[in-house]
Amino acid sequence: MNIRKGIKDVWWRPYMVSGARFSANDIPFCPTTATEMPALILTYKEAKEMYRKEMRRHNKDFMSLAYVCFYADDGDFDSFKGIWFRSSHAYKVLRHFAGIITPDFSLYQDFPLPLKLWNVYRMRAFGYWFGTLCGHAVINNVRWGTPETYWYCFDGIPENSVVAIGTVGGSPRKLEDRERFEEGLRELVRRLHPHTIIVYGSANYKCFKKLEEQGITILAYPSKTNKAFAGRAK
Repeated sequence: MNIRKGIKDVWWRPYMVSGARFSANDIPFCPTTATEMPALILTYKEAKEMYRKEMRRHNKDFMSLAYVCFYADDGDFDSFKGIWFRSSHAYKVLRHFAGIITPDFSLYQDFPLPLKLWNVYRMRAFGYWFGTLCGHAVINNVRWGTPETYWYCFDGIPENSVVAIGTVGGSPRKLEDRERFEEGLRELVRRLHPHTIIVYGSANYKCFKKLEEQGITILAYPSKTNKAFAGRAK
């Protein structure tokens, strides 16, 4: 392949998918590299706060048992200073933690198809890079939208493995979103057959109890919001 001089990578980040195999929709396959379940889960914002605190203490080799997730507003981790465009800086933070749940780039209903496909691509590419190429523990986040996303949103995730989802924000807490959430969850199970589903946020919904009755392990981890409300209740 001829490489033209002067070409700069702005959007693609091909180094993240070196050696990866791809689905028919060109989504890279992201293996699950985690061998143990998280002891606790922090958001990327919380992880950055911890990192800065330890750097001020000159504790450059600190390690945390926590996994880092990205169940937050995209603006907390996705901008020109975020994890995709400044992946080397993100790595400086994330390498101090036990592992990550792959990024939760949004699939909003009003997003155009190319943007939603790009966000699924980035979820898997970032996870493949951090897990397979950099050698860290990775668990795949699964994000779906309305049913028209099903033909690509589960691509690149291994079957019969552990996956993670978030219940913070709108669904399934909001009744108007719950049916869409539960339909997508059923489709996730049908396609990926996970043995374990990590839930960041509340798992106190009937749909999760039904999955437990099917033999699927549900592991719930309190979100930052859950912990804040628990603290107020004391």
